[in-house]
Amino acid sequence: MIRLGAGPLERIVAVGAHCDDIAIGAGGALLTLCSARPGVRVDALVLTGGGGEREQEERAALAAFCPGADLRLTVLKLPDGRLPAYWEEAKRAVEELRGRSEPDVVLAPRTEDAHQDHRGLAQLMSTAFRDHLVLGYEIAKWDGDLGRPVAYQPLPAQTAERKVRLLLDHYPSQRHRPWYDREAFLGLARIRGIECHERYAEAFAVTKLTLNLGG
Repeated sequence: MIRLGAGPLERIVAVGAHCDDIAIGAGGALLTLCSARPGVRVDALVLTGGGGEREQEERAALAAFCPGADLRLTVLKLPDGRLPAYWEEAKRAVEELRGRSEPDVVLAPRTEDAHQDHRGLAQLMSTAFRDHLVLGYEIAKWDGDLGRPVAYQPLPAQTAERKVRLLLDHYPSQRHRPWYDREAFLGLARIRGIECHERYAEAFAVTKLTLNLGG
């Protein structure tokens, strides 16, 4: 049963196609959840970047984004930009994650994401975690695929600033990218904050939600 307001969160699953996806899309939510719930278990899976500099960045970054959490991170070595051609390997990894986790909430890419790697992973998550609340995070990009989200996590100014600081500190390999800067990250957070009557926010897509209004 997927519920709105399902009570205390004890286990979280977070997945990304690439190192930094989780932090960009849901870093503020992770900071909020983990700071409020010391010891919460976070099972994280990243499909690409394993075995090199990117994995080292990801491990340090997610440790910072999940303060006090029981973080269990797996980073695989599938080819960046080629995940549709490695569907079986990606599907197997997601199914193994499902087999060892029973999360209260899942953070994953949106199914409408224009990047083929993000979109493919999102499609796998919606079937493997069909009875869970899956929040689809967004990542700004050249394709201009941002839509109209339906769920928001408000972020106090200090949390939004902390998220941006951690992104810039922990992913030096991405600093050369024209979209990887403070203005882009805070700008999107400010727009989403306007939409939910807050200063800053992260926004999420929800494909399916079962209400429990009488519980």
